[in-house]
Amino acid sequence: MKYISTRGQSPALSFTEILLGGLAPDGGLYLPEQYPQLSDADLTRLRGMNYRDLAFSILSLLADDIPPADLRAIVDKTYRADVYAYARPEQNAEDITPTLKLEDNLYLLSLSNGPTLAFKDMAMQLLGNLFEYVLAKKGETTNILGATSGDTGSAAEYAMRGKKGVKVFMLSPHKKMSRFQTAQMFSLQDENIFNIAVNGVFDDAQDIVKAVSNDAAFKARNKIGAVNSINWARVAAQVVYYFKGYFAVTRSNTEKVSFAVPSGNFGNVCAGHVARMMGLPIDKLVVATNENDVLDEFFKTGVYRPRGSANTYHTSSPSMDISKASNFERFVFDLTGRDAAKVRALWSKVDQGGAFDLNEDGLFAQVADYGFVSGSSNHAARMQTIRETQAKYGVTIDTHTADGLKVALQVREPAIPMLVLETALPVKFEDAIQEALGHKPERPASLQGLEDLPQRFEVMDADVQAIKQFIVDHTAD
Repeated sequence: MKYISTRGQSPALSFTEILLGGLAPDGGLYLPEQYPQLSDADLTRLRGMNYRDLAFSILSLLADDIPPADLRAIVDKTYRADVYAYARPEQNAEDITPTLKLEDNLYLLSLSNGPTLAFKDMAMQLLGNLFEYVLAKKGETTNILGATSGDTGSAAEYAMRGKKGVKVFMLSPHKKMSRFQTAQMFSLQDENIFNIAVNGVFDDAQDIVKAVSNDAAFKARNKIGAVNSINWARVAAQVVYYFKGYFAVTRSNTEKVSFAVPSGNFGNVCAGHVARMMGLPIDKLVVATNENDVLDEFFKTGVYRPRGSANTYHTSSPSMDISKASNFERFVFDLTGRDAAKVRALWSKVDQGGAFDLNEDGLFAQVADYGFVSGSSNHAARMQTIRETQAKYGVTIDTHTADGLKVALQVREPAIPMLVLETALPVKFEDAIQEALGHKPERPASLQGLEDLPQRFEVMDADVQAIKQFIVDHTAD
């Protein structure tokens, strides 16, 4: 299996060769040269597997340059019951991603049982073990640079803390995450973890990561790696739980299922797109946004119009406060028939602060062929969805999952199972849950007093050169 860039001007490389990086040298994103194709017999074989066996089977197709015995060991080390029983020890933790039925053909796919109580743990725990494995094989070190709107940062830091040969520099928007998210990251005292609070919004932090990644000389000299969802291994790991969710609510491979995915950076739903391209019988992929509805605008109109910092809203589902969806380029690459020249032309407009309209050449008409539909939510709808879910089903959901459920209920078809991807536990957004329900959500005993712990972080302006210098100063031997 070789991986190519969406912009077509970088060499094809293997999984382990692209693992540590983010953007390809030409500024594009990596995707398989061809998606592995799963037959009906393959789906039947995968059906009934536990999470570890399923992950090994699917990742074997996408990471075929890792010896099977080594990949098996990495997967078994990652998807353990003790790691994914952190949030809900009363559940069958061997399930890793239990499915919760709300009513006939409506389910939550529970993805937040890991150490940071967010779906990002599903991929990040694997990424930490993959990084350590590859670095040990090569006798190398890496300096991870990432940006987070809330959950990626803590998931990355908890996955990488104490890992040999790894230092993490995580950028986050200053004072724009929840108190819990902030404390979860900033309270870490590990010597290989560096938190940088950027004056600005998430997109400012993400732009810095992209700028550093595009400086090939600096990136090579300082061994810069990436853990944001631009890293292909993140997406590959997330593909697994779409298969797991599908098998949990169907009995045969002739049935179709829809997934509703709270979406900001398009990484989570992009994994669903990959699963669909591999042959998973997905009917609809529902892209659910908050007030930052750039993606909803595209899927309704064909116009992709990223917004600047001044027009990116700070909302009660802050992990989705994103107006430049990094992974969207992967889907557009497939939509154009993998026309890298076309993708380069489209993103030249985006990179210059502009927009593009896929109605102009008829491409937007083909979006429906890929199963995408969309909708948006806002604060009032979010609060109402949380209240109604608690009243009707006795289930408390977080603000992001509420956005997903709200849109799912608008577009669902009664005869087709709809799985809403849970993205985080309510405890991460206590203030919003207090507003919606009049009381705080339950908190695991081990996380009592988290916000009172000492915090370690640097506040910096959104200055690429200053961030580069900070990395240099803190990686010097």
